[in-house]
Amino acid sequence: MKVRGIVLACGNTQSPAVTDGDRFEVRRVASRPGRDEVDPVLAELGDGRLVVHGTDADLNAVALRLLRAERLAEVPVGYVPVDRRSAVAELWGLPTDPGRALDLALSGDADRVSLVRDDVGGVLVGRGSLGPVRGVGYGDDTVVLRGQASRIEVTPDPGGGPGLLVHVISKRLLGRRVTTTPARAFQLGCLPVEVTSDGVPHPRPMGKWTWYRHTEDLRLVRGVQ
Repeated sequence: MKVRGIVLACGNTQSPAVTDGDRFEVRRVASRPGRDEVDPVLAELGDGRLVVHGTDADLNAVALRLLRAERLAEVPVGYVPVDRRSAVAELWGLPTDPGRALDLALSGDADRVSLVRDDVGGVLVGRGSLGPVRGVGYGDDTVVLRGQASRIEVTPDPGGGPGLLVHVISKRLLGRRVTTTPARAFQLGCLPVEVTSDGVPHPRPMGKWTWYRHTEDLRLVRGVQ
């Protein structure tokens, strides 16, 4: 029986309830799996589907390997989030109930969605954040920050815009103010700031940072079953 795809059960997550009738193989891999674990799976996959059962950080790591292997255009990627607070699930309208999420990941249609890259070799599939921040930031040619903000969040644009959305969040006496700017690229020069991509902190504070839309999209499974 030909296998339709491979499910990567990442980290200590419980193996998903895949049956023989689903025609998917389950492979256990580490959290945030790297080249030595993902690339052999890609070599076996052929024209099959890859399903990531794990966290946003795990999906991020797999998307990076697809980018490096130049397989973004070929491989449909399903996602079964283990965290109901998943920014990827919220952004792209994916179910967080394990059963529904697995059903969709195994049999839903794949859509092309924006994949965001950074200038230090990483990618962003859900939410990136910086802050508190003081500096100057641009969304394409638009100044989105000149001064300070409590936080800046960047996500791929789910609305089919130029590529990403830049949310500048500032505290006020009564709540907070959020300014959102669509752009193809976001560039920031600032005092050293903590950067987090899909829940993973960058190893050191950064004085400049860029997120921009990649030339190829991620084929994320999120359509009807």
